Amino acid sequence: MADLSDTQNAGFAPGFRIDKAWIVIVALPVLLAFFDLQQARDSIVFAAKAMTQTGVFIVIAISAIAYLKATGAETLLAKAFEGRETRMIVLAALLGGLSPFCSCEVIPFIAALLAVGAPLSAVMAFWLSSPLMDPAMFFITVGTLGLPFAIAKTASAVGLGLLGGFVTRAFASSAVFADPLRQVATKSACGCGTNPFSGVPQWAFWTEGERRTVFRKTFVENALFLAKWLMLAYLIESLMLAYVPAEMIANLLGGDGFKPIFLGAIIGAPAYLNGYAAVPLVDALLQQGMSNGAAMSFVIAGGVSSIPAAIAVWALVKPRVFYAYLAIAMAGAVLAGLSWTTIAPVI
Repeated sequence: MADLSDTQNAGFAPGFRIDKAWIVIVALPVLLAFFDLQQARDSIVFAAKAMTQTGVFIVIAISAIAYLKATGAETLLAKAFEGRETRMIVLAALLGGLSPFCSCEVIPFIAALLAVGAPLSAVMAFWLSSPLMDPAMFFITVGTLGLPFAIAKTASAVGLGLLGGFVTRAFASSAVFADPLRQVATKSACGCGTNPFSGVPQWAFWTEGERRTVFRKTFVENALFLAKWLMLAYLIESLMLAYVPAEMIANLLGGDGFKPIFLGAIIGAPAYLNGYAAVPLVDALLQQGMSNGAAMSFVIAGGVSSIPAAIAVWALVKPRVFYAYLAIAMAGAVLAGLSWTTIAPVI
């Protein structure tokens, strides 16, 4: 979900916080104007048009997030970690992509699950699927890359969760997954460490003043978050289309076969900004010759290895489990890319 804790204190005044991403959004066209005034104008127009075109999807996305938070629907996720282990793995993978958590909330939620005895296999399924898709990301993906890609990515997220969950279950007694937990504090750094098992959803949230406040606050925070990252991504997309040779992308990530898909996963891991900003960047890469399979492996590998997602895992488990998490993610990304390469041409 949206990571709303990435603002930094710029030191202008005590308590004054300014987000570096907004600084880059303003500074990028200004600096570009010194070297290429026409491109600076073109980039601003390109970003503005793209934001307008995806505006309806942004509103739907942030409304969905605000509703989930205001109703307290995240408490239902705990139900996925009850019953037989196989059932837990399947439900955790299915529900992971729908979780209304910001990155900081994942840590106390997972810590609470592990503390009450939830198996690592189900937790792994949730960990792998959760950063890849959520309601906001789905609508943003539909608006930019189309409904088929959004559905395929959702299916890949669930599939990766299932892969990780059942691999972890199969090797639960191995040296990799035995005694997996660190001895660390589990309190959230942003104050989100409430008990994820407490409370019941209130679907008609507008009947309670406190829940209406949560809705408004969540709506505004996520509107600013998505506007920030999408505007930055659209500016970068315009520069990629203008300055990055299409032949280079086509030669590196285009064509058929295993190589572009594998390279998409390898490049996606370090190049990923976040799930929202990645969507316009992938759109630009596709226009320049990136293969469908490489695009899918890029977003899957990048989403799971992104800093917020990776920190949630690193904070709670020992390094060997973390490296297994990354290995499963890379393997799943390649499989997703191969599958999408086969399916995309017939859709």
